Amino acid sequence: MQLARRYAAKPADEWAPLFYRVLTNRVRDWQRRRTVRRRVMAWLPVGRDADDSRDDVIAAFPDPAGRAPDEQAALDDAMGALDAAIMTLAPRQQQALLLRMVEGLDVAGTARAMGCSEGSVKTHYSRAVHALRDRLGDHWP
Repeated sequence: MQLARRYAAKPADEWAPLFYRVLTNRVRDWQRRRTVRRRVMAWLPVGRDADDSRDDVIAAFPDPAGRAPDEQAALDDAMGALDAAIMTLAPRQQQALLLRMVEGLDVAGTARAMGCSEGSVKTHYSRAVHALRDRLGDHWP
């Protein structure tokens, strides 16, 4: 989205190199964060595998919300079902849903980000929510 907003005025043939540059920078940032996290978490007791890789330290700690393992398994199952259901939505419905629910944008902000009218955002969002309700069934609250 940021690439589209910042470089919309650039010719279309420049988009591919820009995309790969942004992607490369994001991967490098992720690797740097991972390296720093490993340094910070190195003092925690962690088991080592034969290939000397570390287990997930965060997953080893108890859940601060106090969920039982069966509750956590049910939550993981529901999140997997939600992820799969979102992937089946039409691209514009996915975009409207994620901008509204995950990014927290209002209707006007979502319309600006999607490049469409507010009415169109409301329609896509409504259709996405109804489709998710139909697909998720038992998982829907």
